[in-house]
Amino acid sequence: MSLKPKSADESKAEMTVRMFPSDANPAGNVFGGEILRQIDLIAGLVAQRHCKRNAVTASIDRVNFLKPVMVGNALILNARLNYVSRSSMEIEIHVEAENLFTGVKTLTNTAYVTSVALDENGRPTDVPPLLLVTDDEKKRFAEGEQRMLQRKRERKQH
Repeated sequence: MSLKPKSADESKAEMTVRMFPSDANPAGNVFGGEILRQIDLIAGLVAQRHCKRNAVTASIDRVNFLKPVMVGNALILNARLNYVSRSSMEIEIHVEAENLFTGVKTLTNTAYVTSVALDENGRPTDVPPLLLVTDDEKKRFAEGEQRMLQRKRERKQH
């Protein structure tokens, strides 16, 4: 079955979540696990938008914690597809914290999530190819492909 290519713009997502005291330690720093939870949620949304199927997280890697997120900040997550293979998709996520009193936004996290599309029996299944138009999309795809090959090499070593 041949699937119609889809652009990254068709599945991209932005999500804003306010951080509360229950999301943080006593000093007011939001838990890394809460940020990872939000990264996982938006990656799943992008993956399912692309493949129109159930998709599960296969890996979260290259997560960078650049700056702290504080209680009261709005957490703004932007996610887009970079690379698609037969059944897997690489989603790139950028996370910013917005101070709602000053309006200042700070890049706090970046991550790459690999999601795998599943069929009705829970087995990996084909996803639509990624339509590449711009030079930036082609560059992101090539870089994503290299990261995917590196992940495969690392899995074989274990």
